[in-house]
Amino acid sequence: MNQKMLRLENLLRFHTICRQLHSLGQRRTLVQWRHLFSSGYPVWTAPLYAQPWKKDALIRAALWQYRLLVTKKEGRPQKPKLSLTKSKKEVEVWIGITVEELARAMEKDIDCVYEALLNTAIDIDSLEANSHLDEVCIKEVIKKAGMKLKWSKLKQDKVRENKDAVRRPQADPALLTPRSPVVTIMGHVDHGKTTLLDKLRKTQVAAMEAGGITQHIGAFLVSLPSGENITFLDTPGHAAFSAMRARGAQVTDIVILVVAADDGVMKQTVESIQHAKDAQVPIVLAINKCDKPEADAEKVKKELLAHEVVCEDYGGDVQAVHISALTGNNLLALAEATITLAEMLELKADHTGPVEGTVIESFTDKGRGPVTAAIIQRGTLRKGSILVAGKCWAKVRSMFDENGKTINEACPSMPVGIVGWRDLPSAGDEILEVESETRAREVVDWRKYEQEQDKNKDDLKIIKEKRKEHQEAHRKDREKYGSLHWKERSYLKFQARKEQKFLKPKEKTERDSNALPLIIKGDVDGSVEAILDILDTYDASHECKLELIHFGVGDISENDVHLAETFGGIIYGFNVNAANVIQQSAAKRQVKIKLHKIIYHLVEDLQEELSSRLPCIVEEHPIGEASILAVFLVTEGKKKVPVAGCRVQKGQLEKKKKFKLIRNRQVIWKGSLTSLKHHKDDVSIIKTGMDCGLSVDEENIEFKVGDEMICYEETEKEAKTSWDPGF
Repeated sequence: MNQKMLRLENLLRFHTICRQLHSLGQRRTLVQWRHLFSSGYPVWTAPLYAQPWKKDALIRAALWQYRLLVTKKEGRPQKPKLSLTKSKKEVEVWIGITVEELARAMEKDIDCVYEALLNTAIDIDSLEANSHLDEVCIKEVIKKAGMKLKWSKLKQDKVRENKDAVRRPQADPALLTPRSPVVTIMGHVDHGKTTLLDKLRKTQVAAMEAGGITQHIGAFLVSLPSGENITFLDTPGHAAFSAMRARGAQVTDIVILVVAADDGVMKQTVESIQHAKDAQVPIVLAINKCDKPEADAEKVKKELLAHEVVCEDYGGDVQAVHISALTGNNLLALAEATITLAEMLELKADHTGPVEGTVIESFTDKGRGPVTAAIIQRGTLRKGSILVAGKCWAKVRSMFDENGKTINEACPSMPVGIVGWRDLPSAGDEILEVESETRAREVVDWRKYEQEQDKNKDDLKIIKEKRKEHQEAHRKDREKYGSLHWKERSYLKFQARKEQKFLKPKEKTERDSNALPLIIKGDVDGSVEAILDILDTYDASHECKLELIHFGVGDISENDVHLAETFGGIIYGFNVNAANVIQQSAAKRQVKIKLHKIIYHLVEDLQEELSSRLPCIVEEHPIGEASILAVFLVTEGKKKVPVAGCRVQKGQLEKKKKFKLIRNRQVIWKGSLTSLKHHKDDVSIIKTGMDCGLSVDEENIEFKVGDEMICYEETEKEAKTSWDPGF
């Protein structure tokens, strides 16, 4: 405490001496010095005011006090001086880094990335947390953040090793053994494909199909009386199932093309021929319904010539068999023709080694979980085998045949149901056997990684295209605003920003009422695929937007109802069920659930739903027509009102209806009448041949002699969507 007081006293002395020097320089008197300083100063200052000091004495005293203060200051510990230049933080980045990863690398919030790109030509609305950024975006963000950029060589140069599973090389022909042919029955809807298969295996498949039409690929093993086995695939003939027919042709050895003798070549017949040609599969022609009186088999053969299907009767190599699937007539001849063609093809397969096959259909069973119907093409499938298909894998828990009977093994050409999948593979996926579960997970991880990389490339391509668009728009804006004064430019930009307010997703959904969000659920993967193919043909977005928010295989769940409620959508179920609890929950949330068993009924329902969301069409129905013969002005109060003198040429004019004025076949005005008079009397109706005077509800209207006045009424009519799926 004493040291602090002493230091303060020295500081006051030094201050006093400096002020005395300043006063001497201005030739002030000693009296002024006494007036300025209070009597509270130490006693040693008294003689200082008694007589004037000499200038050199004051300077010596000041220097002595300064040395004293400097000496004490040097004795204190020196604080380290802060560096004026701050080192920039280094951020390690790579090409294709996501918004979220960049924010994490910068140790900042994700909003900082958005803010850095706010005033650039980049569309902020299109960026999500997992959106990939290119080099220009990355440099811009790092620059705005005041950080240093460092490209990561590891991220750029690291190439992941390919861990995919592939088919084995072809086996030695000497090791191959004969196998049964895989035959696909194809053709137009209702030409008798399923009835033919029904007769061959003596079951009632057609009776069990919804609406009498096949809506799945059925795989069946049929044993003929001769002891031969044939695996038959029954594909749908409906237009919606084109992808299923193509898949059936790709896994088959022979195609039996069924054509009704009384109907001839139809659209799906031609499509089936094309699928067989694309897959390079030979065709056997089955001309069905030959027992009908109106049957004309020769006409069918001639029609097929236009599609390069030449029967043996016309010098070609396609066998043609006249059959009746309903009565079973000549079916044995069809089977023999198929076996003969199979022998000529010399079908063989390797029964040993890892299994190879194709998923024909996939679905979810309540008791078994994900199940696939598959055709084995190589190897022998046994219980416990580890399989990979697409991005899914399985350890085979059990297998069953087309009748649901458990089997222990499945050889080439055999249709088999496989239980034990971790996820549901897609129909058409290739099945490959691997040595272990670890290897299966490795293959699935690689395929998912490869898919993600492809998606990243597509995303970057889209981002570059968007940037070009925004840069072009930015260039046009500069040209537009370049010649304006800064105040005008600021005002116009403010108006533009005001119109383009950012909306939350919920607000966007509420605003965009002219849209139909959909959830699609199907019994099998192929059915969902067919419905999605139909939705891809939708071309009426200008009328009503069609938004697919979710699709999947299996019964309708509570999660589907929640999604539909969130987006204000409708749930369409195909060959699936909705439990009572789910239906009650949907009714409570005002969510529509529509279940169908026939695909064209589902499409018709969807068309009606789309039509219901369109504004009604207003139709005009003329009631009467009149021609203007004279025009004059009538004084009403202080105004002069134009009045048209008319004669009714057709129908009648009714004052309460709507009117339109036509001049040179163009509508000049539409509206209502303010007065309708016959001579001097106000009337409500003027009939044909009568004269009248009328005035309208618009003051500035100008009538001309020769104009037509049409009286009409409006009726609203429900609009229909212009979307036509093609069947």
